Amino acid sequence: MATGVKNWVRFEFPSISENISFARACAAAFASQLDCTLEQIEELKLVVSEAVSNSIIHGYGRGRDGVVVLEIKLREEKTIDIVVEDRGCGIADVEQAMQPAYSSESERMGLGFVFMKSFMEELEVTSEVGVGTRVRMVKSLLPGRDELGE
Repeated sequence: MATGVKNWVRFEFPSISENISFARACAAAFASQLDCTLEQIEELKLVVSEAVSNSIIHGYGRGRDGVVVLEIKLREEKTIDIVVEDRGCGIADVEQAMQPAYSSESERMGLGFVFMKSFMEELEVTSEVGVGTRVRMVKSLLPGRDELGE
């Protein structure tokens, strides 16, 4: 295992909407090894759901066959590292795509990246048109002061 990595998992699944809930549940179950709070688990489920949804809806355009990769690493210092990748159409302008309320589909709210930014400490989006997109999110799951009774 890589230095500092306590445990890791990697899933590949078809880019169909039924797998969004599967990805959420897997991420929550795996992260629970770090003795997370219920609020932290809910936040992780939300960001995984948003990232996987983006891959399915925007990366593959709902109708195209594709694969979504979900990789989660639990680090010794109670940090979780989540990567969601697709080999879809890619994002031409990542900076624009990360703006609040921007969506390539008019019926979508365009808040996926906003949620990811607000609930995670790090968010990296790399994309190449015609190649795909990689979203990496990192969060420390150390208990907060309130959880320590202070």
